[in-house]
Amino acid sequence: MVVLKAEGIKKSFGTETIISGVSLELHKGELVSLLGLSGSGKTTLFNVLAGLSVPDEGKVWLEGTEITGKPGKVSYMLQKDLLLPYRTVVDNVALPLLIAGTPKREARERAASHFAQFGLEGTENKYPAQLSGGMKQRAALLRTYLFSEKVALLDEPFSALDMLTKSAVHQWYLGIMQQIQLSTLFVTHDIDEAILLSDRIYLMTGRPGRITDEIVIDEPKPRRKDFNLSGEFLSYKREILVRLGGGPRLSET
Repeated sequence: MVVLKAEGIKKSFGTETIISGVSLELHKGELVSLLGLSGSGKTTLFNVLAGLSVPDEGKVWLEGTEITGKPGKVSYMLQKDLLLPYRTVVDNVALPLLIAGTPKREARERAASHFAQFGLEGTENKYPAQLSGGMKQRAALLRTYLFSEKVALLDEPFSALDMLTKSAVHQWYLGIMQQIQLSTLFVTHDIDEAILLSDRIYLMTGRPGRITDEIVIDEPKPRRKDFNLSGEFLSYKREILVRLGGGPRLSET
């Protein structure tokens, strides 16, 4: 089932075209990555998908209903957790519900009901400064989920984490996605991260940015612990580098 679809998206700022002819699909329960160099227009595309920016051309659909230029239909998490330092964790997480008009007590109760599932039990009355980087990201992801339980747009949410913390959060996020059947479109510059997390990878290149390739990662999820050391992993990585213009083809090695 296609939950999010974009077709023929073009977006310019002034005389400069940032993205052109971009089409993609996200299916229910999938994690699909957008992978490309800086400047290829990934964040611009996300702003269009989230309804924060109106495209010059093209349309966006959510479960068959057009949402082009309509914010508030899908959730969107930026690179930084953006937790408010003067609010407790539960009040930070409950913000989407409060903005939607849910009474404060009910919003807190609904938010708190997800804390155990998201590995946040016991942090409800703490403040963001008291949490580790990984826990802050979990809180931000729960807040994102409460904004929309259908589709999450994540723009490099794990890039600020150290390698060991990132690995643990990766495994946790794949598990939680499976539990709640959340569909995720994920921006990253990290090829390893894209291979480890994704069902499919769209490669964005050029200026204006276009989707030039789609790579299917035909491996069971969650990935086995040593997958990133396997020949299969290295084959995916080499093929991606080739298609991005940064490595030798398999036939040349």
